[in-house]
Amino acid sequence: MAAKTKTPKHVAECHGVKVPDSPMMTPERAERINAARYEGQEIAGALEVIRPGDRVLELGAGIGLVGAIAASNGKPEKVLSFEANPGLIQHINTLYRLNDLQDQIEVRNEVLISAPNPPETMAFHIRNSYLGSSLIDTDKRATTRVEVPTARYDEVRRDFAPTVLLMDIEGGELDFLRHASLEGIRAIVLEFHPAAYGKEGMRECKSILERAGFAKVPEHCTRQVWTCTFDASLRPPVPDAGWSCDQQTLEEAIVVPPADSGFVQPVGVLERNGTYHGSGALWRNGRALTVAPPMPEGDLPLRKGTWLWGGVLWAHFGHFLVESTARLWALETLKTDIDGILFVPKRPKTGEEVQTFQKDFIELMGTDVPVVSVTAPTRVERLIVPGQGFGLGTMITGTQKFRDAIAARFGRDVAAEGPEKLYISRSGLPSGRGNLVGETELEAKLSAEGYTIYHPEKHDLRSQIATYKAARQIIAAEGSALHLLAMVADPAAQVAIVVRRPSGATRNLEQHLMSFAGITPLTIIQLARSWKPMGAAKPRLWMGELDMPALQSALAEGGFIAAKSGTWAPLDPKEVQKRLGGQFEEVA
Repeated sequence: MAAKTKTPKHVAECHGVKVPDSPMMTPERAERINAARYEGQEIAGALEVIRPGDRVLELGAGIGLVGAIAASNGKPEKVLSFEANPGLIQHINTLYRLNDLQDQIEVRNEVLISAPNPPETMAFHIRNSYLGSSLIDTDKRATTRVEVPTARYDEVRRDFAPTVLLMDIEGGELDFLRHASLEGIRAIVLEFHPAAYGKEGMRECKSILERAGFAKVPEHCTRQVWTCTFDASLRPPVPDAGWSCDQQTLEEAIVVPPADSGFVQPVGVLERNGTYHGSGALWRNGRALTVAPPMPEGDLPLRKGTWLWGGVLWAHFGHFLVESTARLWALETLKTDIDGILFVPKRPKTGEEVQTFQKDFIELMGTDVPVVSVTAPTRVERLIVPGQGFGLGTMITGTQKFRDAIAARFGRDVAAEGPEKLYISRSGLPSGRGNLVGETELEAKLSAEGYTIYHPEKHDLRSQIATYKAARQIIAAEGSALHLLAMVADPAAQVAIVVRRPSGATRNLEQHLMSFAGITPLTIIQLARSWKPMGAAKPRLWMGELDMPALQSALAEGGFIAAKSGTWAPLDPKEVQKRLGGQFEEVA
């Protein structure tokens, strides 16, 4: 008669999962397991997010306890674990069998690699304590190096289709996240290891998760352990797909303005229970410039009625055009009357002020409702939140709904009136705003070619629109005025952009013109030198010194000026230096 297999003795228990004796089970560790302090943050996070039917992928099984508790308590359909340390696999499987989980959870002695073209094996460094064993040999402690087989994450993701990711891989998480697709995963529990990659690496891990649309579950997060869940509205907007094209109506929403100035600010819309409403955020170049604010304390004033969320109100003309108007597409699709449009100021010191050009733009969109800048946390009886339909970076093309609304509504009653040949100048702006050195000489040459020199800052929006609609040949110093031009220009117009600085802004202007007006501009980069204010200075403050002969050739080749006019003389270096007055230095 065959002998019965003895059930291994268990020496600790946590959340109903028994832990057998093994070389890793010291009395201290058993005590921590019994007290639910061993990997307590990760276990609590896993139990918070795992639901029946989930498929859980675990990277770094350790002694097998976290995955076993997830399988036993969360009731997922399946748990697939990866553990690089070959010395742990036998003990992990013993734990699974002891708890009758062998059909629900599987462990593989492989390193899961998300980077392309992984090697067949990778070195793994085993230390005396399994807790410190890692793919990364970060210190001088004695280790035993072993080669561990690898598996491809893209294949595992395709075949296993995980919905929850648990990860504790002693520093390997940074490289994994850099290459991994998180599509289909709705929750992640992750331990960071800044000792392996520093604070910058930890910030990069968190940034990757945030950009992928994952938000922290605050009560289950610490500085080094995050539990986070996917929210589609927390992903960057993209044209013509997802939340950028949708609108939602919130009852008793809470609008939170900024308390301090900053590039990224805790500002935006909360639902009545304090949950952050991600589709009210402002994004630029794939980065959220507004993030979840805390729930305001105390009783909040109530703004009655139905209001449209406008977002962040920029005082800067260009940023207003591209970012503060991004939700006005909803004016074309609203099925109910609104009492006004609510913004929050970009800078708190701006207060409740709504500038004339801002009011004019919204009136030119065909509405005369009040425009309000909210300066204190306010509860709104009913708030309509459209998605961000326009913006800088990937959103510069605008959604179809935004483009349609601009075409149907913006300045539609403004008749074309003005010269056919137009130069849009920046020479009237204060120095230090990224001017062109030699622009007055350029204006004189273009005047001789029949161009009207136009300073948009001297005209109201209605006049600017009329002028831009009438123009057929337009040369413009690169700047914000081109964003307004793109919204109203005749598709038959020719446009040349004279670049004044090295900047990604030029590409935004090109794409805006192409997407809204169907115009492919001639972009001219003919600078003899670039200058910046003395000392540290942002590139937006740099000034370009025009190479006049090269600029003339480019304009002539593009058909903007006569090919046989006299040669334009280069700028005199001494005269340039005199104009700059010793306050600028040449950019090397």
